[in-house]
Amino acid sequence: MYIPRIFRTFVSMNKQVTDISAVLEKLTNDVSSMRKTIDEQHMKICNLTRANERLTKENRELRKRLSKYEEPTKDSGNSSTPPGKERMKDEVVRRTKSLRKKSGRNPGGQNGHEGQTLVKTATPDVTEDIAPVYCKNCGSSLEDCERILDYITQVVSLPDLNPIVKEFRHYITICKRCGKPIQSHAPRKRGTNAVIYDATVKSMVVYMSVVLFLPYGRIADFFEEVYGLRISQGSMVNWISQAKKSATPAIGRIKEYIMKSSIVGFDESGCYCNKRLDWAWIAQTVYFTLVFRGNGRSSKELESRFGESLKRMTAVTDRHSAYFALHFLNHQVCLAHLLRELQYLNELDKEQTWSKEVEKLLQEAIHQRNERLHAVIDKRPWLERLDNLLKKNIEGTKKQFSRMRNGLVKCRDYIFNFLEDPLIPSDNNASERGIRKLKVKMKNSGTFRSELGADAFFDIHSIVETAKKQHQTPFNAIRALFQDTDSIIMGIAE
Repeated sequence: MYIPRIFRTFVSMNKQVTDISAVLEKLTNDVSSMRKTIDEQHMKICNLTRANERLTKENRELRKRLSKYEEPTKDSGNSSTPPGKERMKDEVVRRTKSLRKKSGRNPGGQNGHEGQTLVKTATPDVTEDIAPVYCKNCGSSLEDCERILDYITQVVSLPDLNPIVKEFRHYITICKRCGKPIQSHAPRKRGTNAVIYDATVKSMVVYMSVVLFLPYGRIADFFEEVYGLRISQGSMVNWISQAKKSATPAIGRIKEYIMKSSIVGFDESGCYCNKRLDWAWIAQTVYFTLVFRGNGRSSKELESRFGESLKRMTAVTDRHSAYFALHFLNHQVCLAHLLRELQYLNELDKEQTWSKEVEKLLQEAIHQRNERLHAVIDKRPWLERLDNLLKKNIEGTKKQFSRMRNGLVKCRDYIFNFLEDPLIPSDNNASERGIRKLKVKMKNSGTFRSELGADAFFDIHSIVETAKKQHQTPFNAIRALFQDTDSIIMGIAE
């Protein structure tokens, strides 16, 4: 009986072990299945995560692209974007839009406006009488009949544009007394051309290049088509270089006058010289303009050229960081720039009032100066009003508003200085107009082929702009650079 009991016990235990093995096997299978499921789910999660990141990135890019259509387009009317970088469509919109408020007056000339009309000259070059020859009533001749003056019409026309060729014959005279040959003219240099152009032609070429901003190819076409003269581009380059050399003393004097001036406007713009990006700088006053080329747009460019004189100047500039690194005696930032940027904020968010209030403050300050041209106006009340606006809560607005406020905080002390000194302008428009002509030249010519060509343009441009401020015509200023050329052409010895 003992053995069967043991056997039954063994059988029972064996069965339990078998059951446990089956359970363990099942659990192992379940664990493997669950692991497989977990791996599959993990893979799905990873794929979903990557898809979510891709969609988030695409959404961000789409929002950025969409914001260009939701936000107003920046142009030269509501930002510091130069007119040369505007699309034609944007330029048309800008030119038909003005920051000026409506005055309520009808368009056109107002009462008391003299207008512009041609004035008759008292000494006409040609006089011609126009009278009927035959009577329209009876057909008789009116040759000896009495004439009554009805009215006078003066017609302005241009003469035939034919070049005048002057021939100078240089003689050597033999003295009867001593028999010595006398030469009043300079000896001809070996290798020189017997046919040359005088100062009028050279001045016109330089004028068309520097003042009209025409490339050499178009200038050559003009002279060939109008005058029948075939002028090489090499000759034009030489004449430009000659004008630059003649302008060197005047450029030195202009620089000296600017360094002694109390109020100077500065601006800078990129220019390509031999396919390399350089920077053109302008320093100008009411009476003088100096344009020069620099290797960069840092403050070192002005320091190296004007030195300690900067500490005696009141500078009128935009908000380029280089100007704030210099130690001027006084500083005025351009309010025209600020007003354009505020205009953009007004267009960006038409519901907010902060930028409109700041804009109104600046416009009132400018109006105050225009109403009291020669008065010294205390700027402290205006600064207090500005500080109150800078303290206003602008949370909920776009980042452009915070950026604008931070910029105003940075230049806060340089906004209303024009109120305390009537000679300080409220904007830097004069400097912008002076440097903008460079962009017109670059647009027409593309690039300066050499540093010499760029420097020549800047020097002659400085002469021309200074001449305008001195109430002289640009052509006469350029003609003066060749004033000794006629004597040289005729071979008159000094």
